[in-house]
Amino acid sequence: MPNLRAHTRAWAELLRLPALFTVPGDALAGAAATGLRPGRGTALALTSSLCLYEAGMALNDWADRTEDAVDRPHRPLPSGRVAPAAALTAAAALTAAGLSLAARAGRPVLTVATALAGTVWAYDLSLKHTKAGPTAMATARALDVLLGATATATAPTHRTGGTPGDGTAARGVHGGPGPVASALPAALAVGAHTLAVTSVSRHETRGGSTAAPLGALATALSLSHAVARPWRAAVSTRDLARAGLAAAYLTTAGRPFLHAALNPSPPLTQRAVGGGIRALIPLQAALAARSGAPVTALLTAALAPAARHFARLVSVT
Repeated sequence: MPNLRAHTRAWAELLRLPALFTVPGDALAGAAATGLRPGRGTALALTSSLCLYEAGMALNDWADRTEDAVDRPHRPLPSGRVAPAAALTAAAALTAAGLSLAARAGRPVLTVATALAGTVWAYDLSLKHTKAGPTAMATARALDVLLGATATATAPTHRTGGTPGDGTAARGVHGGPGPVASALPAALAVGAHTLAVTSVSRHETRGGSTAAPLGALATALSLSHAVARPWRAAVSTRDLARAGLAAAYLTTAGRPFLHAALNPSPPLTQRAVGGGIRALIPLQAALAARSGAPVTALLTAALAPAARHFARLVSVT
């Protein structure tokens, strides 16, 4: 039993279990932005997203195993608690599972999932330590939002006078912006936040950067203002709920970003990265609420307590 418990914990660390709770909100925010009812396709996109995210986590540690042996010898691979071959096999298997699930939702969904998987593998294997690294990670998160939107918009019950793969979902049946295009602002918001957090994460082992957390704080302030801003002069209950979610996002992300800017030590920088990752949940919920999907917003926000609980047990970074 102790060996099984230790083995389970090692894999939970490898796969960043607390961060997993930040993933469903991408697909849900994308689905909400389409203005259509989530269905089977949305569920397939969500589970595909979970698989591809965890594939990226396993591949990330496999690619960084030499560097982690110096900077993070306690991580599962350099400590010998998980074999490198097992991590690489898990990454490949999870990628295959994610693409298989996406294929069941239709060709357009598989196309987005393939782009997402390619971005994840390119980031982990070659782009992570280049200037393009943060942009690649932001692109992956934005594609994750579009994955949920595409799966929701191309479901059979939502095709109005179109055929699978004919571009109706992206274009709209009357030539105007379609439901997938409607998800672009949400995708850009999640991507912008991810870009900021990833820029901070590049300094988490050695610290020393004030500019990165200050930039991330500015991004969080801008996004929270944009999401909380009411559409009309008369403020409704939904506007207040959305403002509350935006405030929760700013608190979760902004406070650790500010602390890291004031004292850019490795522990505070790592805490800022963890806070930035967890802040995705209230941001996704606020985006869903802004799209007029209060139930989706509530379901997304409900993931936050689980993320906080597991973050006390397993590091999110």
